Amino acid sequence: MLPRPLLTTTFALPYRKIPILTIAREIYCDTSLIIEALEHFFPASPTGPYGTIYPPPTSSSTTDTLAPWIYRGLARGFASFWTDRPLFRATTGLIPAQVWETEFGVDRAGLIGHAIDAEKIGRKRGEMLASLDLHLSLLEPSLAGGEGAWAMPTREPSLADVSLWYQIRWGVDIARGRGVYNLTAGGAQEGGKGEDEEGVGSVFNESRYPGVWRWFHEFEAWIEGLPDRETRGEGTTAAELAEVLNSADGLDEKELLVPAAAEPHTFLDEQRGLVPGALVSVAPDDTGRDFPTVGHLVKIGVEEVVIRPAEKGVVQGRIHFPRLGFVVRVVEGARL
Repeated sequence: MLPRPLLTTTFALPYRKIPILTIAREIYCDTSLIIEALEHFFPASPTGPYGTIYPPPTSSSTTDTLAPWIYRGLARGFASFWTDRPLFRATTGLIPAQVWETEFGVDRAGLIGHAIDAEKIGRKRGEMLASLDLHLSLLEPSLAGGEGAWAMPTREPSLADVSLWYQIRWGVDIARGRGVYNLTAGGAQEGGKGEDEEGVGSVFNESRYPGVWRWFHEFEAWIEGLPDRETRGEGTTAAELAEVLNSADGLDEKELLVPAAAEPHTFLDEQRGLVPGALVSVAPDDTGRDFPTVGHLVKIGVEEVVIRPAEKGVVQGRIHFPRLGFVVRVVEGARL
């Protein structure tokens, strides 16, 4: 929810979504690109501390811990085109109507670009539960393989499992009014009208979808068993953090883009004026399109665009966006 001075002042980034990742002075937006950046810059190794969200296939040798997995593209599509879009629309539709009557609803109306009718959303709850039921039915055959059967043929959970789990976990919780106090900055109380076992509980349960139910709880147990590597800079001020970031080395030109399967299609980009130095806007193609990030194009690839923000922030960084789910356009009147 606005205002977001940590982003606008520190990084000159009016971006309305989450999450954000910084690696030195390189700022990455959107989970789809963040995942690829982490996989690239912190690769898995048999002896290192990092794992991978693209684990070996079930058919690979148990000694080949880094075997290539040919379904990586399918996992990325599963996350971006299924769980983040139609499934997310279903789970978002389960948010209790009281939430939309708060300042959160006012903020999201500005983000979406139209007014939100809380009463109308409340009347559509049954439709959204039916939509969730549909998605679970589609998933059930793939997850009915018993213990250790993940969303895709891997020995351990992959991006597909992570993206699917958080949507269902969040949807089930929010449908019961859990987390709405934080979501609305205190504007709505926990539970209440959202505590509806006959609603989401009638759709997502062990007897109706035993495969999804087994997978869901097995995945949660797997996550709980992972080591906690989080560290926090307790007592560190924003100014001190900015100083650290500004003193860090940026990526070399040849390292600026996360590797993709194909080289940049220079001809197609140049046709649209997307050349280094051009003033461009980058915005999501769904919600938040009225809050573009404007800057000078540094580099563009088939999957990624890098800009230097037109406004100056405390941290002099470059901002990386995926091209998947975003629109990159030359600012009118700024074509070179």
